[in-house]
Amino acid sequence: MADSMQEWPEAVVRVQAVAESDVAAIPGCYVKQPRDRPDHVLHEPSDMSIPVIDLACLLAGRTDSLATDAVAAACRDWGFFQVVNHGVAPELMRAAREAWRGFFRLPIPAKQHYANLPRTYEGYGSRIGVQKSATLDWGDYFFLHLAPEDAKSPDKYWPHPGICKEVSEYGQEVVNLCELLMKVLSVSLGLDEARFQEAFGGGTNYYPRCPQPGLTLGLSAHSEPGVLTVLLPDEHVRGLQVRRADGSPCSLSTTTLSSSTLATRSRY
Repeated sequence: MADSMQEWPEAVVRVQAVAESDVAAIPGCYVKQPRDRPDHVLHEPSDMSIPVIDLACLLAGRTDSLATDAVAAACRDWGFFQVVNHGVAPELMRAAREAWRGFFRLPIPAKQHYANLPRTYEGYGSRIGVQKSATLDWGDYFFLHLAPEDAKSPDKYWPHPGICKEVSEYGQEVVNLCELLMKVLSVSLGLDEARFQEAFGGGTNYYPRCPQPGLTLGLSAHSEPGVLTVLLPDEHVRGLQVRRADGSPCSLSTTTLSSSTLATRSRY
């Protein structure tokens, strides 16, 4: 009997291929239950505002109790916050976005060289989980290990020199940012500041146009699996929603998220 984590239970269909076939209706495997479909109501009460934290002092190596306390409070109350003066250059963020757009513009057979398996998910993928006949998300993705070095799979790094350069440089800057923030998180939890400095991964999601967007989601509601997730949204795509620790929802536009945004799954 085959190891279920070594292969997908069904043939993997790329969502991009479905979208480009000009179907009028999405296949049933992407149709969500009514309770799981997109919420088009904007939840923007005046007393709700995603925390914005300035990292300039911490990035310079100086103590900043206000920033440290703000990170702790954001993790406790929101599990989500924005950062400014984070050290990742705007031009590098733009280059990383464009690099990944370039990958998804490739013909699907060219991308198939990087197809992933469920054991690690590293590479080009279109589904999460190995349940047969599962309801799927309307999106493709690419996941990479960024650190430590021995966790990387060289055959999964797109060999185009420009892409490798841009993705690697952006990935390293984000790793640096995560290391800084996880020191803050560790200390605020009363742990050694190196507690979470173990491994980092990076990924990009691609959401093709959908003929019936009210029936499906590019990415279903979920909790992040790691300690810290850095989000760099596409400035042309809206739709990100977060839910506070108290259950209050909040819709966000990409203009709100022009800087790197951080979502934390913490013990607060």
